[in-house]
Amino acid sequence: MIKNERGFSIVEVLVALALLGIIAVAFLGAMATASKALFIADERATAESLARSQMEYVKSCEYEPYVPPPPPLSYTKGGDESATHPGYFIWIDAFPIHPDTGALLIDPDTGEFLIEGDTDKGIQMITVAVSHHGEPVLTLEDYKVDR
Repeated sequence: MIKNERGFSIVEVLVALALLGIIAVAFLGAMATASKALFIADERATAESLARSQMEYVKSCEYEPYVPPPPPLSYTKGGDESATHPGYFIWIDAFPIHPDTGALLIDPDTGEFLIEGDTDKGIQMITVAVSHHGEPVLTLEDYKVDR
């Protein structure tokens, strides 16, 4: 038997376990943050893909002049759920704007022209909004012109 044989003291073992625990907690926290960031990035990429495809659909449709009282234009939607991505909801609005100032020609709440006798001047601002499980994710705006 060797006389100078020594093991670890209880204090050394506790310090080593405490350090290991601190490192494990930091590592797991970083993994949770990375996982959440990945989920958010995936959610935004999906919303962007849906919004862009809907915008392209609207731009490919025949231009429909806005006439009050506001009948729904064929390319507008009011919170329809995506058929390909459950849980994602899409809103599409089209409002006529003034070609020089970019100001809306109608009151979005009532659908009436702001100036009596005004008409659609051949340019509409298209807004596509996407939400996921009730939380807004992305809003995309572009213009549609009567050509």
